[in-house]
Amino acid sequence: MKLKRFEHLEGYRFMLTFENGEIKQADLHELIGAYVAPDALSTARINPEWECLEFNDGRVDIEPKTLYRYATAADSRQAA
Repeated sequence: MKLKRFEHLEGYRFMLTFENGEIKQADLHELIGAYVAPDALSTARINPEWECLEFNDGRVDIEPKTLYRYATAADSRQAA
């Protein structure tokens, strides 16, 4: 599973588009809050080689599979 696009919404919330066409919203605070300060969220980019979401010039990254599982689990938690 690869990350194709993202949009930073507000705070730690992101809209994520994966290679299978699924679009998911996720609050990434739980994953990266201890490593990425709120004012550094604008450094987000997709690494062209690994297609992961990275911050702070690659010092923090989230593997696409991890990001997909996290976003999917968040969908499940919100639906319950």
